[in-house]
Amino acid sequence: MAAQVRTLGVEEEFLLFRNGSARLAPIGPAVAHEATQRGEGQFEHEFKQPQAELATAPSVDLDQIARQLRDRRAELAAAAQARDARLVAVGTSPIQDDAATTPSSRYRRMDELFGPVAVLNLTCGMHVHVGLDSDEERVGAVDRMQPWLPALTALSANSPFWGGDDTTYDSYRSIVWRQWPTAGGTQPFGTPAAYREAQRQLINSGAALDEGMIYYSARLAERYPTVEVRVSDVCARSADAATIAGLTRALVSTAAEQWAEGRPAPRFRHELLRAAYWRAARFGVRERLVDPVDGSTAHAWDHIETLVEMVRPALDAAGDTERVTEGLEQIRTRGTGAALQRAHRSAGSLSDVVDALTEATTETSTSAARGA
Repeated sequence: MAAQVRTLGVEEEFLLFRNGSARLAPIGPAVAHEATQRGEGQFEHEFKQPQAELATAPSVDLDQIARQLRDRRAELAAAAQARDARLVAVGTSPIQDDAATTPSSRYRRMDELFGPVAVLNLTCGMHVHVGLDSDEERVGAVDRMQPWLPALTALSANSPFWGGDDTTYDSYRSIVWRQWPTAGGTQPFGTPAAYREAQRQLINSGAALDEGMIYYSARLAERYPTVEVRVSDVCARSADAATIAGLTRALVSTAAEQWAEGRPAPRFRHELLRAAYWRAARFGVRERLVDPVDGSTAHAWDHIETLVEMVRPALDAAGDTERVTEGLEQIRTRGTGAALQRAHRSAGSLSDVVDALTEATTETSTSAARGA
């Protein structure tokens, strides 16, 4: 029986900078509203005032998702430009600057309860939604994909700078993000009832205000019938975002098929899974990644090739194999967003880094335009 092609959707978070400056622009709610009025996409404000978010419509067609990402970025950038600002796809701000929390009673409670973890948490990620048919299937997929999620962090790494300094990490966003008490990988739940009970206990403990603050690396989405994978930095280039989204869908689909076949969830030490995330954040795809099931390490691209081979039937079924493998080769050849940032920092200033990211955010290359 042919593998089912699942729906795919992507959410991306961005920073807003003043035109001609490396200073943040605290106008996210206004820009999101402006983009909604001007364009066809879904745009929202975010936790911090210099942030804005886009979301694609769900689709089974990865080429359509790529077009939406490119078009929605352009619409959001145009709305920012109308307010003398620019849209920047980056996991953390290269420049040290204040970022006030967006006015909201919920956000104010988060600041009060979590203190500096919330107040200083200016990060931008990419969330990938994959449609599955039932809570049982969704929990089964979440349980079986855990060991491979750090590879997606490594591939998307786009946040080497924090507070004006090079952290030496490729994805420092993921380090900052895991300060939230509910963030990170999970051990197998087994059933939807066990998943919901763990969620209830976390909320009762005060570690989360509500279901929206259950920040697992992969979770059952609150508003949609999807698994939401939340491990990636926002990518500097929309073409890379589409590549990683396609690979993520293939991983979720493969994990769902494993559940349907009755294959048990992998067993691993949670401490080693944390180590796998740390190594992916520290080195990206430049060195070795960890297999938390057996504790071995392999060069990042060997580890990623193993992942691609595992999910190839799902890639083939969706017609994504060529696009995803070509996209991965582009990342391997020119590097991640972290490499882009460091290249411009070595040749100039942090302002030059912001300029380069601004250009990459809405670039239209031949590969990015494929299917247009």
